Amino acid sequence: MGRKGFRFVSLVLASLSLSFATPLTADEFRSPSLTGLRVDWRAALDQLRTEINSRPLVAGDFIFVPRRSVPRFDPRAMPALVQLNAVSSQFFTGIARSSVPVLLPFDAAAYLEAQRSSTSVPLALPRYQADFNPADMFDAGPAGYSASFSLESGAGDGMPTRVFTKPVEIQITGSALVYDIADPAGGKGEPVKPLATIYPDLRRFIREGYVRYAFTRFGAAYVVSVQCLDSVAKPRRLACKEAYPVAERFLKALHVAGGQRARPLMDVASAVIDRPAGRSADFSYRPSGDIIPNTGYRKQGGHPDAMAYAQIRFPLEKAPGFVHSQSYATRDKDDRPTAYPWRDNFCESRSFEVSQCGGGYGHQGEDIRAADCPSLGDGREPCDPKQRGVVAARDAVIIRASKDQAATLEVNSRTEHIRFRYMHMNPQAMNADGVLNGRIVTEGEKIGVISNYLDHPAGTSMHLHFDIQVFTRDGWIWVSPYATLVSAYERLIRARGREVGPEIASTPQPVAHALPEDVIKPDQREGSSSEEN
Repeated sequence: MGRKGFRFVSLVLASLSLSFATPLTADEFRSPSLTGLRVDWRAALDQLRTEINSRPLVAGDFIFVPRRSVPRFDPRAMPALVQLNAVSSQFFTGIARSSVPVLLPFDAAAYLEAQRSSTSVPLALPRYQADFNPADMFDAGPAGYSASFSLESGAGDGMPTRVFTKPVEIQITGSALVYDIADPAGGKGEPVKPLATIYPDLRRFIREGYVRYAFTRFGAAYVVSVQCLDSVAKPRRLACKEAYPVAERFLKALHVAGGQRARPLMDVASAVIDRPAGRSADFSYRPSGDIIPNTGYRKQGGHPDAMAYAQIRFPLEKAPGFVHSQSYATRDKDDRPTAYPWRDNFCESRSFEVSQCGGGYGHQGEDIRAADCPSLGDGREPCDPKQRGVVAARDAVIIRASKDQAATLEVNSRTEHIRFRYMHMNPQAMNADGVLNGRIVTEGEKIGVISNYLDHPAGTSMHLHFDIQVFTRDGWIWVSPYATLVSAYERLIRARGREVGPEIASTPQPVAHALPEDVIKPDQREGSSSEEN
């Protein structure tokens, strides 16, 4: 049996074994299951050779003969990649750390040829990036890489006229790790005929507020996405049909820009996570998915999910902290916003697309409040309500432009490719503190304070919105952070919480490996309007 056939049978057996596994007890959490993809670096080297040979002036500079006198995973074994990384790292810092071939709209061969022919005048980088601006963000690591670029309105020869007045942002992620989430909406899409020759398995679909183009190259998973509105064009919002030509220009311009062969990543099996043995006298929480009745989209219920997607530091600097709705919670004795038990609000009704929630709409994350500052009785307070700290959930790189209202932390390791987003801290304060693209933070490091910013100061209540995205074959997908936060809080207070309230009648989320569909039908396109919250 060939390798592909063996792997297919293995994944099916894994799926069956997990489907009939002993279900979780009411208060147990699992870690996620991930698939480690096998990267074909020789195929990447062949594509790079073709690209370099198209520029005879520089083709002779690259060494494509593998060096067999060095260990297989030594970078010197593929000298052409070392040479390419040396060029690309001028613009994409750390590109050699990527465990997958880095595909970017950067024509390194054309750039080198122009550099050799030019005088001392600096070269304009967009000219060698199909008119896309220099990268706004680039991060590479053991799981792969992520990058974002922008195209100015009116830029790009042959582009159709667009009503959108701001630059269009295009994101790309390539990964050797994909999360195996239970995802009925996954794997759908329509082919893009003009690009079928370049990307045979390419599928286009609209999901969670983005038009996405997913494909496999060199064995790795890649997704290009543009945030858009699945409706008619509006002056201040890009319609998804307007985004198509921008994304497809980006796809046509992709070249091998770097990366370095590494030891293959292994599959990560799901397991019941360890939790403190001692019980907390105070901390209690309602079950995952048990949102306030009638607060889901069209009064639907929540999404039970016993998955702790990562072991994180609780994002508030100090306990106590309270996960509660900030839109629907009452302040009576049973459900005060600053009281136990906690209550899930991941699937509360919003206009944001969330695939895991009923009807496809939800909150995207959880709202967290710090405890009120108790009065000392003489007008003094023992804490400043505007200075309660927010900390990094993990060692991570920050993704945030200076105008963004949200700060995202990305973890890129041999066992995880996951993002944590923080909202409602003041953008000006984050700018002053250097919470910007590319900054490396360590777990527990203070990155801001709880605030109430939403478009403007005092735009919402004083709380932190926290959410999680994991990388799948459909790109970055929102998942419920509720169990992750319960687990993190237990580690912070060093005691196990008590689950209270009614049991949710449901089957725990399976962790079977997700297989891509072999045939994608044109009428399977997903999507409707959405925007980030």
